[in-house]
Amino acid sequence: MPETSRRGLLFGTAAVSAGALLTACTSNEPKKPQTSQTDQPATDNKPGKPVTIGFAGPQADHGWLNAINENAKSQAEKYSEVTLEITEGSNDTAAQIGQVKTLINKKVDVLVILPADGKALTQVGLEAMKAGIPVINLDRIFASPQAYRCWVGGDNYGMGLNAGTYIGEQLKDKPNAKVVELAGIDNLELTKQRSQGFADALKNYPNVKLVARQAAEFTVETGQAKMAQLLQAQKQFDALWNHDDDQGVGALRAIQQAGRDEFLMVGGAGAKSAMDAIKADNSVLKATVLYPPTMAASAIDLARALGQGKGIGGLSELEIPTSLTLYSAVVTKDNIDQYLPTGFS
Repeated sequence: MPETSRRGLLFGTAAVSAGALLTACTSNEPKKPQTSQTDQPATDNKPGKPVTIGFAGPQADHGWLNAINENAKSQAEKYSEVTLEITEGSNDTAAQIGQVKTLINKKVDVLVILPADGKALTQVGLEAMKAGIPVINLDRIFASPQAYRCWVGGDNYGMGLNAGTYIGEQLKDKPNAKVVELAGIDNLELTKQRSQGFADALKNYPNVKLVARQAAEFTVETGQAKMAQLLQAQKQFDALWNHDDDQGVGALRAIQQAGRDEFLMVGGAGAKSAMDAIKADNSVLKATVLYPPTMAASAIDLARALGQGKGIGGLSELEIPTSLTLYSAVVTKDNIDQYLPTGFS
């Protein structure tokens, strides 16, 4: 969902929780209903209690990761009472642990952490929680739920499911349709989830068969090399799902160099380059399934709510949820204008 609509849903100003409670009755008098309305304030855009949020993310060596950092910064700047202590970012586990420890020692009010390695940073998440600093765990999940107060992330299985459903619908009337898959890094759990969702979606379309799969490494170079191999091995197919729009830049180069255009392509994540190509409608790329980096903006909103002791507008509960999974919308030329502002470079 675009940032504005999602924030409107989660952090709108109207949030009351009312419930009809029956009083305990020890006499023979009829029970009288009483209404109890919580006085817990809901977060809104008005300045509130000052909050210092520590943000520790990985090195921005990928378009999506850079967008994560930019979303966190820009969202924090919207609130005059929020101070953002942001680390340089590192893919080195030991370095990131050191950065988080520094933020703990600074006694920030809330921590937002996108770990380079969720399992490896679990211990420092636990350390923060034990120190009384609530942790918003962003995307790559810690090994223990005790290491975070709230997890916010994308839906990898949903990406594959929605990509497969879109492709299936496009090919449902085509006999013996062939599909190929350009996956991401195969030893990552997220890649396995994306592929599983894709496979499960295709089960609903018995005429559509996955005939080939290659794993790339989320880079332009590997996308181009692995796509070239797929094109060499498969002389004809009807659809391609590429897990990542950065490696999709390379994939499109290989496709153009091979002069192939008999199939449709679906990307993944929601890069601006992919959205521009979808809007132009001058290549095989017809859609992309989102993995929104705006999750970092939502993490800042949730951290602010935690630091101010507030709930979330639109929900009746007194507290923010334990987890928030974002939806992987399918972006096509029909809805591109709605999602284009969320595209990342």
